[in-house]
Amino acid sequence: MAHRHYSVQSTDIEKLNAKLLSITLSVDEKDWQSVLHTHHFTEIFYVVSGNGKFVFQDGSYSINAGDLVIVPPYIRHTEQSIPGSPMKYYVLGIDGITFQSEGEPASMKIFCNFSTTPYITKIFEQMLYEIRNNEYGSDAICQKLLEILIIKVTRTHHLFPVPSSSVRMTKECAQIKEYLDANYAEHITLDSLTSLTHMNKYYMAHSFTKYTGLSPIQYLNERRLENARHLLKETDYSVSDISSMIGFSSHSYFTQIFRKKCGMTPIKYRQNVTKKNG
Repeated sequence: MAHRHYSVQSTDIEKLNAKLLSITLSVDEKDWQSVLHTHHFTEIFYVVSGNGKFVFQDGSYSINAGDLVIVPPYIRHTEQSIPGSPMKYYVLGIDGITFQSEGEPASMKIFCNFSTTPYITKIFEQMLYEIRNNEYGSDAICQKLLEILIIKVTRTHHLFPVPSSSVRMTKECAQIKEYLDANYAEHITLDSLTSLTHMNKYYMAHSFTKYTGLSPIQYLNERRLENARHLLKETDYSVSDISSMIGFSSHSYFTQIFRKKCGMTPIKYRQNVTKKNG
């Protein structure tokens, strides 16, 4: 009889203060409207099948089966499938930690690939099974599976878990962001945002930029342009009307900002979209 004995070696692993908030299994179907959004917690996004792209404010990235994306808190993002290859994917909501690559800030998104390691899919499947059945100890099992996943990810891709409190947006900055998301079409200035939070104007602008990567006015313009592109694609409103609807007081300034961001005028953008869909 063959007999092999292995002693268990203790590893000094720092306690992971990660709490599983949610697990979702989604299939990207035609009725899904992909919109940039944020969360106050970290998301782990894992593609089971299909192909698509992950979209951030600074650009889009191709994703395929086996790809795992870590999205830190407050980073605007969305996912889109490639036509004819709808994605099936898991999303975990995690509070307490985010992740960091060596030499990179903790607020950066991270891409990993596990296409050759099928056990990663098994971890997500088991977590979903436990949550759906909701039996005795299901939450504890999911929490342990999350810790296994985190260790596997950090070990194979040389990442470091970081307490999310070190990158958590302040209450005031979160209030500003929420206000801009809801009222982007209004006349908004740094002074009006200052009165909203009662913060020093320059400290407020610096703090907001630190957490979002954009100044409050840059963020405001991003929200406006995002809606402008939607209106140019989906409606027949004139460019002048759209400019007013999204909060720009000057049609020429809107065109200038749009061209700088999109590389073309609003009219040209609409013509290109119409031609592509035609």
